[in-house]
Amino acid sequence: MDVTGCLGCDLLTGRRELPGGVLHETSAWVVNHVVGPMNLGTLIVGPQDHIMAVADLDDTAAAELGPLLRDTARVVETLCRPEQTYVCMWSHGHDARKHLHIAVQPVTAEVRARYGGLRSEQLQARMMAAGDEPDVTEVEQYCERARELFRAITVSKAEDRS
Repeated sequence: MDVTGCLGCDLLTGRRELPGGVLHETSAWVVNHVVGPMNLGTLIVGPQDHIMAVADLDDTAAAELGPLLRDTARVVETLCRPEQTYVCMWSHGHDARKHLHIAVQPVTAEVRARYGGLRSEQLQARMMAAGDEPDVTEVEQYCERARELFRAITVSKAEDRS
């Protein structure tokens, strides 16, 4: 299902520009860089279909989610070397649920310092309120490196199966 006006759906169908493009896909999920006021390197794992709750995932999507989150966190850890990598589900809109997405966010000392040393949801809330978005050129460069790492992970898994 595709819902016009839904940010997730609009990004995946090309109705809205997605800097860096799609980095990795499974049969049920897509990984891309965050669009909006989060730091460089924050990746979004979102369902290909317009799903608004984890409880609504089919068996395929549920089975793919754990390994995909692990692989996405590995990409973020490799590229950013953060103090911590947050993995947070977001699907709460202004007045209703919206397209499910899971943020995989690298949090470095530099990021914390820029936002007064805050952590966890307080850090994310401050980032959203500040409205600072990463530079599009830096996002595209990061995405190229992330795409290469996802390809390497996929090749490694295929070799392990054979």
